[in-house]
Amino acid sequence: MSIGLKLETMNTAGQLKSDLPKSEADESASGHGGNADDQGCDKGAPQLALVIPCYNEQDVLPITLPVLDTKLSDLEKRGFIMENSYILLVDDGSHDSTWSIIESSHSQYPTRVHGLKFSHNRGHQNALYAGLMEALSRGCDAAISMDADLQDDPDAIDAMVKEYAKGNDIVYGVRDNRDTDTVFKRSTADLFYRMMSWLGTDTIPNHADYRLMSRTALEALSHYTEVNLFLRGIVPSLGFPHSKVYYKRGSRAAGESKYPLKKMMSFAVEGITSFSITPLRAITGIGLISVAVGIVILIYVLVSFFCGRAVAGWGSVMCSIWILGGLILSGIGVVGEYVGRIYLEVKHRPRYIVEERI
Repeated sequence: MSIGLKLETMNTAGQLKSDLPKSEADESASGHGGNADDQGCDKGAPQLALVIPCYNEQDVLPITLPVLDTKLSDLEKRGFIMENSYILLVDDGSHDSTWSIIESSHSQYPTRVHGLKFSHNRGHQNALYAGLMEALSRGCDAAISMDADLQDDPDAIDAMVKEYAKGNDIVYGVRDNRDTDTVFKRSTADLFYRMMSWLGTDTIPNHADYRLMSRTALEALSHYTEVNLFLRGIVPSLGFPHSKVYYKRGSRAAGESKYPLKKMMSFAVEGITSFSITPLRAITGIGLISVAVGIVILIYVLVSFFCGRAVAGWGSVMCSIWILGGLILSGIGVVGEYVGRIYLEVKHRPRYIVEERI
């Protein structure tokens, strides 16, 4: 089955060649943050895995695969990665022909394209984690996770490999601006990172899931067994030498965004409840403040009564009832979020089920 990929033949080393013009390939190899060079290469050329979660990406994969193949081929020719580097696609329970495209690509180029297929949709973070663990089990030296839509600039891979060669086990891809975002998305993203910082969670502002992780970092990540995954908080908590590479985030090459407002809100709640108990402590604080205010009001009422200035009225009573009722319900809701996550964890159900791997 043909999928219309711009890939032609394999050379004797088993790597793919692209039919992109040489000028385009050279331009792609230029890199956003500077190419890897022969200076300061402490770790040697790694076997690199590009891990890409996919959910209903049939429109963009025929565009993405040739671009990433060109990037890997260029790095291989320059000796910065090993010739057995590959692309690992994780199908997160897609309903379109995403898996068919992955199968076809693998059958044509078995050493370059590999895939995992979930039996059911389990979410972006689980698909990403599964891909990283699969790359680890396949023996990769380093893995770069990125989105399938090419919004994560592939040219930044050059700079990531260079930073890895310098001895960094984790290299974060960080957006250098948010000019392409709406005002609402920019403001909510800034609010989210500020809130996470206030809650004591170590996150990298303007960093999504575009990052390089060495085998050492992947092995450490494999020990994290919680069901409620928030990799943007877990990875910084691993420690290890790390650095940042800045890039300009582009627009989707094709298809539609898989992160509408509802999912972004859910993701934010996941991040907060996975890494901080500050909201629970805040409820305790609010409760103590409410008690203190109540005591002050009680003293005021008693003084007014004995001074003959007491005025009967329902307004203050109703306001107190509604305010306290709202605080109580909000507190129960926050506690419920944590209890719900505890419930999911103690069941010890698998994060995902792999139906097929190629």
